[in-house]
Amino acid sequence: MISYFLFIIGFVLLIKGADWLVDGASSLAKKAGISAIVIGLTVVAFGTSMPEFVVNVLAGIKGTANIALGNILGSNIVNILLILGLSMIIRPLIVKNNTIWKEIPLAVLAVVVLWIMASDIFIDNAPASFLSRADGLIMILFFLIFLYYILSIRHSDVEIGDKIKKISYSTSFLMIVGGLVCLILGGKWIVDGAILIAESLGVSEALIGLTIVAIGTSLPELATSIAAVVKKNSDIAVGNIIGSNIFNIFWVLGATSLIKPLPISTEINIDILVTLFATLLLFVFTLIGERAKLTRGQGVVFVGLYIIYVIYLIIRG
Repeated sequence: MISYFLFIIGFVLLIKGADWLVDGASSLAKKAGISAIVIGLTVVAFGTSMPEFVVNVLAGIKGTANIALGNILGSNIVNILLILGLSMIIRPLIVKNNTIWKEIPLAVLAVVVLWIMASDIFIDNAPASFLSRADGLIMILFFLIFLYYILSIRHSDVEIGDKIKKISYSTSFLMIVGGLVCLILGGKWIVDGAILIAESLGVSEALIGLTIVAIGTSLPELATSIAAVVKKNSDIAVGNIIGSNIFNIFWVLGATSLIKPLPISTEINIDILVTLFATLLLFVFTLIGERAKLTRGQGVVFVGLYIIYVIYLIIRG
């Protein structure tokens, strides 16, 4: 029971820690004169990806690679099929050309790169597949290219700066430190709890990582996207999801692999392909019907596909 309790408290700390980190860092960035779009695509995206990052690093160190990989793939699938799907059901979303032709293709590229790196058995006839430190370094380099792209659109007309609260330097610093402490503690309790829950229920760590942990670490993206939809800001709702998915693969998995190489089970390749399918389907949806508009009907399709995927995971065990 204590393990279950700490598992739940871990999620609370994780979400609150990410919230404090984003607010504190965003305030410091705004006071430093950094443009609103750069804050949104770097500080906020990094903050909402911190739960995945902390969980992954701790899972990697503990040698539970299935939780680490399942967390990232599960989070990316949750982000598109569930969170974006629910956002589309609440209100149809208008997608900008930049997002359609640059950011979504970058998200597709991220999944393709991951699939190639995770296919040592199929491509090289290797005895096992794993994400090596060299793979991690390559993903970090891709991440730097993504940051360069963000800087290239710093003069975009997207303005979210007025929505960032101004906080004193001392308070901002305390929020950043407190947020990081909560993230580390929360992440540790979630990983420990996930391992014990998997053992007690007799299910795989990958299943726990792809479902419970993935949904939990995606709560910041859910809160951000739903709030953006309610405020009729489609660009932030869609951009938050796509940006987070790119961060999750290139930054989180890249950094995790650099710290400790991750062995990959063959069944994880199916989840990578599901992630690729979801991302490609998002791209197709922006091109069909009413161009550059994601409709409620498409949102229902996304949520339905996620339910089918979860049923498949439960059957797979």
